[in-house]
Amino acid sequence: MIRRTKIVATLGPACADPKVLDQLLEAGVDVVRLNFSHGSPEEHQQRCDLVRSMAKTRARAVGVLVDLQGPKIRIGRFKDGKIKLAPGDQFILDATCELGDQTRVGLDYKELIRDVARGATLLLDDGRIEMWVEEVRGDEVHCKVVQGGVLSNNKGINRKGGGLSAAALTEKDIEDIKTAAMIKADYLAVSFPRSAADIQQAREILRGAGGKAWIVAKIERAEAITALDEIIEASDAIMVARGDLGVEVGDAAVPALQKRMIRMAREKNKLVITATQMMESMIESPIPTRAEVSDVANAVLDGTDAVMLSAETAAGKYPLEAVSAMNRVCLEAEKEYDSMATSRVFDQGFLRVDEAIAMSAAFTSLHLNIKAIAAMTQSGSTALWMSRISTRVPIYALTPEVETRRKVTLFRGVYPVNFRPSSNERDQLLAEAEDELRRRGAVRNGDLILLTIGEPIGKPGGTNTLKIVRVGERKKA
Repeated sequence: MIRRTKIVATLGPACADPKVLDQLLEAGVDVVRLNFSHGSPEEHQQRCDLVRSMAKTRARAVGVLVDLQGPKIRIGRFKDGKIKLAPGDQFILDATCELGDQTRVGLDYKELIRDVARGATLLLDDGRIEMWVEEVRGDEVHCKVVQGGVLSNNKGINRKGGGLSAAALTEKDIEDIKTAAMIKADYLAVSFPRSAADIQQAREILRGAGGKAWIVAKIERAEAITALDEIIEASDAIMVARGDLGVEVGDAAVPALQKRMIRMAREKNKLVITATQMMESMIESPIPTRAEVSDVANAVLDGTDAVMLSAETAAGKYPLEAVSAMNRVCLEAEKEYDSMATSRVFDQGFLRVDEAIAMSAAFTSLHLNIKAIAAMTQSGSTALWMSRISTRVPIYALTPEVETRRKVTLFRGVYPVNFRPSSNERDQLLAEAEDELRRRGAVRNGDLILLTIGEPIGKPGGTNTLKIVRVGERKKA
């Protein structure tokens, strides 16, 4: 059984050894994530080059996702590294403080003093510490601790319900976008977007630097939920970033929002990654908890394109075991994933011929005993549209374009194939596509396959032909 849900793994110290990284690729990683919150441009370039070199050795495509740091909405540092707060304690967030103590701490995000007023609730360290704002006095935010605990250096700050004004793209992010363009990243993830304008700005900077990456909007602000429709429209993909989102909107709201976001993304022909703490316990343990297994499985059943590992592979003790566990959970969950055509297949009109062909192919695969779909594609759009319909039939994106092969590594149920036909004559090209699927063991004589192609051959966005072929009949004739 071929796994349809894709696995994104974050690179870091735990997989710095090339042998370990190679094992992760062998275990099933489809896309690697470069976290630009850490490391230098040179280090990211080296990691990207290493991944692509290993992928080439394995004769496969592996996508590269660059994840921007975004605004640092954090406290500063303590003189002794950490303090312990109790409910009822008075505590000051001080924009002028250099080293904190038991009474106050500095702010990396100095605009906080303008973003809050009496009555606001601040959540620190992913919601572990809760403070109620009593007043803002000059450069100081005076708070009362509602929920205490240990508070250490550089922990994050969220405002319950959202409302912090930090711009999505910092000066560092703008420079990092240029680095992403330089290393030819396949995907660029924008942290903390509040509107479509944030996504459009990132795209303009990226294109200006010569980058062709697709833009991923990380949904992690309360404001992003309000503007969800426009953000999805402006993006190529979204990431359900459940950490900060859960802090801002409340943990109980996240599961329903996850389902809603996945559904909306698929309806708009966009990709979706489900992320954050999917197998968090595997940072320290060689096996996941039952709750984590259920979490990953539910994301698969919701229809996510990909599931993501963060610290599990970047800094955990068991990176290989984490990828292997996620692989087997996805495979098991997919056995229960119902093949069903969505209502949009029946009631949606199509303005483009290539989209109509893609949807016709996916629909046909649900009603005939089709073993494989071969989409000859330049941009990958045809394969993307096919993947939006729930079907168990594997979709092979046959393309000579290396950038397209890397992009489709994130498409659910789509598998990139390096396809360089010897001729642009249609019948010969279709015959070579059939032979390629047979060579890969994807089909056997007698199997029905679907082939899609555009004429004139090689023109992007020109898919206009759907052909149903029984494997082997051509050679018999």
